[in-house]
Amino acid sequence: MVDRDVEVSSPTEMEERRCPYNYSIDELQETAYRLSRDIITMTTRAGSGHPSSSLSAIDIMTGLYFGGVMCYKPDEPDWPDRDRFILSKGHGCPALYAVLAEAGYFDASLLETLREIESPLEGHPNKRVLPGVEASTGSLGQGLSIGFGHALAGKLDGRSYQVYVMIGDGESNEGQIWEAAMSAAKYRVDNLTAILDYNKFQQSGPVRDVMPTLEPLVDKWAAFGWDVRQIDGHDMEVVMRTLHDIRTIEGQPQLIIAHTLKGRGLSVFEENDVNRKHGVTLTEEEAQGALEELHEMKVVNAYAEAHFEPEITPEDRYGEI
Repeated sequence: MVDRDVEVSSPTEMEERRCPYNYSIDELQETAYRLSRDIITMTTRAGSGHPSSSLSAIDIMTGLYFGGVMCYKPDEPDWPDRDRFILSKGHGCPALYAVLAEAGYFDASLLETLREIESPLEGHPNKRVLPGVEASTGSLGQGLSIGFGHALAGKLDGRSYQVYVMIGDGESNEGQIWEAAMSAAKYRVDNLTAILDYNKFQQSGPVRDVMPTLEPLVDKWAAFGWDVRQIDGHDMEVVMRTLHDIRTIEGQPQLIIAHTLKGRGLSVFEENDVNRKHGVTLTEEEAQGALEELHEMKVVNAYAEAHFEPEITPEDRYGEI
C-alpha cells in the first residue's frame, strides 16, 4: 500500500479511453506514405536533420498513433490517462513531428519551420515547447528509463495507460538501456513496451561492425525477463497484429525487435554502405528523386495488393482442347 493519496481513473475516465483513430491497413499505408514525404521535404528544406533514421521508424509510429492502438487527446495533451510514446532515439524526431501534426497536436504548416531559430520543432524533441512530446530526448540511452518511470507511476496511481518507447540499435550500446531493462523486468511493468528500430546502421557505420557483440538480442532481452517478438517493421499487417497482441501480455514488459531499413526502397539511401546517410539530408535534386521513388513504390504496392479477376483461358471455359 502506497502511503499517499492516489488519483485513480474513474469509470467515466476509463470510458473515455478510446483511440482517436482506427485506420484500416490501406489507410495506414497511405498515411505512412504521406508522412514519409513530409520527412524528406522538411529535412531537405531545413538542410539538417536525420531523414533516414526517421524513415525507418515511420511505419511503426503510424501504426501506433493511427491504428487503434494508442489512446490520446490532441486537444488535451496532458490528459492523465493517455497512452505515452517516447522517442528515445530523439534524432528521429522528424518522424515524430510528422505524426503529431497528422494527429492534430499542431498545424502541419509548422513542419516547414523544422530547426529554425525559435521554432518548437527543434533538432531533438523538447517537451517544454511542443505539445505531444512526452520526453526531451536526444542524449541516447535515457528514454527507456523515462518510460519505465511513467509505467511504474501508472501502476502506483492505478491508471491503465500503456507506455511505448522506441529505442535505436546504435543506442542499445548505451549501458543505461540495460539498467532500465533489468529494472522494468524486476518490477514486472507489463504496461511498458519497448520497440527497437533495428535498421542496422548507426552514425559511425554498420551496427555489426561498431558493436558486434550486441547480438544475440532476442536471447539477451529474454534473459532479462522481457517478452520478445521479432517482426518486419515495414509490414503494416504484421506491425498491427503485434502491437495488438502484446497488450495481452501480463506480468512482464515487452520488446518488439522491428527489422527496418533506413530509407527503404530509396536508392539515395540504400546505395550508401557507410551509414545510410545517417544525419545527412538530401539535396533538392536527391529529394525530388526520392519523392518520385516513393510514389513509384506506392503505385507498385497498390497494384500488387489489388484483387483482380483471374484471366479465363479457353481451357478454363471449354476444358482441354
